[in-house]
Amino acid sequence: MTDPRTILEHLWTGLGHDPAALDQVELTGAEPVLPSSFAVGTAMQASVAASALAAAEAWKARTGMAQRVGVDMRRAAIAARSERYLTVDGGPAPELWDKIAGTYQCGDGRYVRLHTNFPHHRDGVLKLLGCAYDKAAVAEALKNWKAFDFEDAAAAAKLVVTAMRSFEEWDAHPQGQAIARLPLMSVDRIGAAPPRHWPQGERPLAGIKVLDLTRIIAGPVGTLTLAAHGADVMLVTSPNLPAVEPLVIDTGRGKLSAQLDLHDAKDRATFEGLLREADVVVQGYRPGGLAALGFGPDDAARIKPGIVYVSLSAYSHEGPWAGRRGFDSLVQTASGFNDAEAKAAAIAGPKPLPAQVLDHASGYLIAYGAMTALLRQRRDGGAWHVRVSLAQTGRWLRSLGRIENGLLAKDPALDDVRDCLEESASGFGTLSAVRHPAALGDTPPRWQRPSVPLGTHPPRWP
Repeated sequence: MTDPRTILEHLWTGLGHDPAALDQVELTGAEPVLPSSFAVGTAMQASVAASALAAAEAWKARTGMAQRVGVDMRRAAIAARSERYLTVDGGPAPELWDKIAGTYQCGDGRYVRLHTNFPHHRDGVLKLLGCAYDKAAVAEALKNWKAFDFEDAAAAAKLVVTAMRSFEEWDAHPQGQAIARLPLMSVDRIGAAPPRHWPQGERPLAGIKVLDLTRIIAGPVGTLTLAAHGADVMLVTSPNLPAVEPLVIDTGRGKLSAQLDLHDAKDRATFEGLLREADVVVQGYRPGGLAALGFGPDDAARIKPGIVYVSLSAYSHEGPWAGRRGFDSLVQTASGFNDAEAKAAAIAGPKPLPAQVLDHASGYLIAYGAMTALLRQRRDGGAWHVRVSLAQTGRWLRSLGRIENGLLAKDPALDDVRDCLEESASGFGTLSAVRHPAALGDTPPRWQRPSVPLGTHPPRWP
């Protein structure tokens, strides 16, 4: 187990930042903060701190003034469960999970995890199984399948299913081997452009325009973090794609929300106009999806020289699963975490991590990478491509070691985390939600815009 400060130092210097900036950071708290044998609190603290320190460096680039940064491990870990603690008008947020989502045992005794929160994924699974929309019916139908066969059939049908593997099995898998060759994240120059001056403002990212083309948790948490440091973030969604309402509510704070169909020529032209004025694009669609519509990283660098383009994927951009759809819970299952956690707890069957930590940590890494690229662009010019994936974040989490007796930690209920929550008005009612977990001495993170329903705003920059 490596201490959190050393982990942060590796994160910080790994992207070429000045190690002297680390003198401004105070890390408090210790493991375990959530019931897990993995260092989930440490991963969250380090990723939050890297993003917060990058915001402080952005402020220093504007003003010449350094500022103190503080991150408490418990608060960072609670932020990794923000969707669990969200309430609307004093009551529970809408249900997050579909009724047949979850893990099932197949006929060969192995387990699969189904992600059916989107209707087309749910309907595809039911069609493949030939059964009713009922948990018991799904369980019975899966007895006729071997786990890896069902995983392959689901992938061929563009559905979201993974079989549970051990760490050893994942390490032997071609995709696990591909990820083992990659760094945690990358920031690469992809085009030429002169350095750009930033608009004046009183926040680290004041006047920086961010196009947010993400859904669910990791991407939206990344852009939520950029908004917390003052960026103008515009979430652009398609009116034809499903969304998960509690996640829209939780991660919509601080953002404008517009709708465009990029398959429509007029809307595509409107989006290109937005892109020409943007500084950052963050996209979390399947690898190659936006490129097929003419808005991949190279396209964006041509349309807007000097752009910072962030790509989020499930399984990275390399290996046989590079184009495969996935979510945190599926990556946990495929890459060995559910098996390892179950063995640590001495139970049969899968045991998930106590938070969607691959999602949330990846979100803060997205913000860290985006701000790193913005600082490079300001200093050196160029267009930049930032890559983050859930599976790479998972491998990093695994590298942080295990927590002895970590599973004995208390599982925090809503009443245990009141000090981490804040109330705000929104387009959905009064929200009680987890506040940003970092503290900055001069520019504390905050969200200026309320969370609103999708498509509330016109597709134009303020």
